[in-house]
Amino acid sequence: MNDGDVQAQQREVQRLLGRCLLRLQQYERLMKAIVAHHDISGPAHALESIRAARVDDAFTKTLGTLMGRLFGSCVVTEGADTAADDTASEPVDTIHFAMRMQLSLSAEDYARTQSDLKELVQLRNTLVHHFIDQHDLWSTDGCLTARDALVAAYERIDKHFEQLRSWADHMDQARRLAAEFMQSDAGYDLMVNGIAPDGTVNWPAAGIVRVLREAANELAVDGWTPVAAAGRWIMERNPEQQPKKYGCASWRQVLHESRLFELRCRDLDGQRAACYRVRAE
Repeated sequence: MNDGDVQAQQREVQRLLGRCLLRLQQYERLMKAIVAHHDISGPAHALESIRAARVDDAFTKTLGTLMGRLFGSCVVTEGADTAADDTASEPVDTIHFAMRMQLSLSAEDYARTQSDLKELVQLRNTLVHHFIDQHDLWSTDGCLTARDALVAAYERIDKHFEQLRSWADHMDQARRLAAEFMQSDAGYDLMVNGIAPDGTVNWPAAGIVRVLREAANELAVDGWTPVAAAGRWIMERNPEQQPKKYGCASWRQVLHESRLFELRCRDLDGQRAACYRVRAE
């Protein structure tokens, strides 16, 4: 073949190499988005700045570093206990939000996927740094060999990209469902009132406990608040916070079920009345 034919083969190699590199860049961008957005926690007022910081941090990382962050955090083995109490050190008077999305794989699939992605990182490094050293691009045979290698490389990269895109699609679907739930009445009850969809109550986070504390701050005498007076005070200011909403028949049952208050009968103006105070921690 003449020089013109070799140059034509070289241009085809360049086209195929460029196709591989562009697909790798798409893969890296998608990986950065998943790593940045699968997990977020912090005070409600700071969530946007926290999210932006995570995005900026992810977009400075190499593919190998991103892989390390992906496994064990976003991609986990079935049954792995990865839950963390991100609210433990937060002030009790601050609304704190935490969300994590994870893909759970069997131990076998986890190990195989991790190994496959390590090979992808090696392939990426070879294409970027060593490809020209491995192929004689100044001969016809060398160009043909390089072309075959690039076609095979693209197939591998594209397979991994489609897998990653399916993970991202599932994450987006989960995010949409979570957003729909949080905007529903059931989501509001869970976040604001501590009432789970199955009716169980997280009493420390319950809205009715919050207003009982507020009533105690306003009405307590010698540290004790009359239950009846607190009920009237709450009805005037927070009428939606009633015992029935929490599966209780009375204010006294709320105080008892929550286990966050002391309940005692005391003399008030010559009469016995049920009173409560916040239980000491």
